[in-house]
Amino acid sequence: MLKFYIALYTAKIVRIMLKILGRKASFFPGRVAITICKDFLGKVDKPKQIIGVTGTNGKTTVCNLIIDALKQNNYKVLDNSFGSNIDAGIAASFIAGVNIINKTKYDITVLEIDERSSPKIFPYVKPTYLICTNLFRDSIRRNAHPEFILNILNKNLPEQTKLILNADDLISSSLGSTNEKIYFAIDKLDTDKEQCDNIINDVRICPKCHSLLKYNYVRYHHIGNAYCPNCGFKSPKPNYEVTKIDYKNNNITVSISTKGTKLISKYRLISNSIFNIYNMIAVISLLSELGIDIEKIQNFFEKEKIIESRYNKEEVDGIKIISHMAKGQNPIACSCVFDYIRNEKGKKEIILLLFDLFDSKESSENITWLYDCDFKFLNSDDIDKVIIGGPRAEDFYLRLLLANVPKEKLAFTEEIDNTINYLSLDKSKDIYILFELYDEEIAKNLRRKIEIKIKEKEGGVS
Repeated sequence: MLKFYIALYTAKIVRIMLKILGRKASFFPGRVAITICKDFLGKVDKPKQIIGVTGTNGKTTVCNLIIDALKQNNYKVLDNSFGSNIDAGIAASFIAGVNIINKTKYDITVLEIDERSSPKIFPYVKPTYLICTNLFRDSIRRNAHPEFILNILNKNLPEQTKLILNADDLISSSLGSTNEKIYFAIDKLDTDKEQCDNIINDVRICPKCHSLLKYNYVRYHHIGNAYCPNCGFKSPKPNYEVTKIDYKNNNITVSISTKGTKLISKYRLISNSIFNIYNMIAVISLLSELGIDIEKIQNFFEKEKIIESRYNKEEVDGIKIISHMAKGQNPIACSCVFDYIRNEKGKKEIILLLFDLFDSKESSENITWLYDCDFKFLNSDDIDKVIIGGPRAEDFYLRLLLANVPKEKLAFTEEIDNTINYLSLDKSKDIYILFELYDEEIAKNLRRKIEIKIKEKEGGVS
């Protein structure tokens, strides 16, 4: 244990020094601790209950919602939201959560867990519950294919962990053959289709007998409800199911079937996007499994909203400006955002800021994800202009032309600030700024400049 305590004290000193220097004590103290003591994660004290959240999309939103809900219900929560979702970031969180004699100060911990990092985390950190939001195509350079990620998770899942899985996702719902499982889903919607409308559907054949699957309905990509006519394989039956989405009254109806009983309850929508409704039902499932009363969960959603770093909407002199995160190199996330925007009412002008700034130093220059992404959704009568900004502007311009978006609707410039000059600033048109995960500050700065430009046009600023 001597090596462990040397690692703990050194990491705590590093953490203090970083704070003194005004830097975020994110994953670096954890990296120091693991370098000194390889099994540090196994020896550091942890809360009795550990909630893990993994999956391709939605991890951060689901984690933030769970953390807020637990704190509202008087849990003392430790999380890794200040750090990273790899082993070093999780170690840094545990370092912050224990005292000098290695005793935790928290009731429960909520951890966002990177799927690729699970071999380094799960041997030491065994979640009480693990939510997997979904498994989709992501960065090809890093994640290859969703079945590759599925196999990594399956090989490393602790047997005692209870899984909370998306029944509408035929990839992630197959996780953990020996684990206890709870499923969530959204029942058939009027907008569902008989055939996939997306370029990508990664579950066309039965994973058991390799026959062609039949879909009762398709929502997007491989999300939906399917069965195999040959061997009987089918989508699992959900325990927590959204049975109705009432956009007019801004709520969802949820059917909860556990322990031989069925309960029906309503919750206020935090967003009208189907993606965030999946995030909601995942959170409702977890909170209910923890034994939190339905009324308390309902009260939580009455006040909650999506954090501004993901979605922000405001109005300036009659013009709506909507900032919406759309993960670059992630064709599914971008396709879902494009689909959401084309279905929103009213005329729109869109600014695309989806260059891979975070990866620019080590980028593989792999742009194949653009051709997995449904840019055809931006070929809509309601979308008057698509303005592309940044170093990848010409790549996106070509992709949009290949998606049959009319040339006269497109504009591109490598200078981000120049994108503003292509906006009409017409009050009949909403402005959407779509930005990459790591470009939040760039999007914020651009939004402020658009606001100034609108006020100048209206005579509010001389």
